[in-house]
Amino acid sequence: MSDTNNKTESSFVALVARENNNIRLDRFLAQTYHDYSRSRLKSLIEQGLCQRNHLIVRDPSTSVKENDHIELHIPQAKPYALEAQKIDLDILYEDHDLIVVNKSAGLVVHPAPGNEDGTLVNALLAHCGDTLTGIGGEKRPGIVHRLDKDTSGIIVVAKTEQALTKLSEDFANRNIDRLYLALCWGILSPTKGSIEGNIGRDPYDRKRMAVVKRGGKFARTHYKTLQLINPAISLIQCKLDTGRTHQIRVHLSKEGHPLIGDPVYLKRVPTISKQLSDEQRNITLDFPRQALHATFLGFSHPITGKYLQFETELPKDMQDLIKNIIVNI
Repeated sequence: MSDTNNKTESSFVALVARENNNIRLDRFLAQTYHDYSRSRLKSLIEQGLCQRNHLIVRDPSTSVKENDHIELHIPQAKPYALEAQKIDLDILYEDHDLIVVNKSAGLVVHPAPGNEDGTLVNALLAHCGDTLTGIGGEKRPGIVHRLDKDTSGIIVVAKTEQALTKLSEDFANRNIDRLYLALCWGILSPTKGSIEGNIGRDPYDRKRMAVVKRGGKFARTHYKTLQLINPAISLIQCKLDTGRTHQIRVHLSKEGHPLIGDPVYLKRVPTISKQLSDEQRNITLDFPRQALHATFLGFSHPITGKYLQFETELPKDMQDLIKNIIVNI
């Protein structure tokens, strides 16, 4: 079928209907075969893996005609280089195209120096197995967005190339609804509002992000105070217009209300902590991570277009912190 050395594991066969007469071959395939993005299908055509009426076609712009017999040979997806590892996951939803997980604090999303394994990607390789159809020719999950290691909450991951492409576009175009719950120091004034400021690398510490005067990327965070735990601590809800690295953590720190437990943006004990009893103060300062939880995620399904929404409650460690502080008032 092809003069390439690609081994194939399956074929996709379709007959061109009247309504698709005279459209491009790559467009026809993208409309009828949903596992791959149009750019990936274009690449397969150029590799000589597509036949029109039993003749190899290499030009993706070739027009198809009514009743044309189209056959696409799908190369076997290469095993991903990372190891599949069985790690318990709190799965909120899964179908052919995507999976939604309530990530626990402490779980890194993707391997990186210092966290080479034991990540969400390793866990999904084990959980999803052969249901991963191949992204860029590799059997791997498609990471659309990320949560920091010590931020808990909802994350969506693509299982097909087409889902990855569409979800990535929706995140880039801000067509995703995201809400976070956070425990921060102090009482924001006003208790409901927005924080704006371009976010870029901290010029004095390249490991941190900061609100910068020059460069950076525009960022806006809407917040609403849900509960005053005591005069020194607030439970707030944050809604993102943008999704910059450490956005909520940076914006709240800029306003003088850093997250409880933040190891990066809480450099010294806030003065307001003096309003707490010694026991309250110790409980709060000993909280082992930034008190941030991605509580709500809403988006249109990348294939069906149906709006999906997921919501989770505060994780146990944040609930326990609130209870312990209130009990010890």
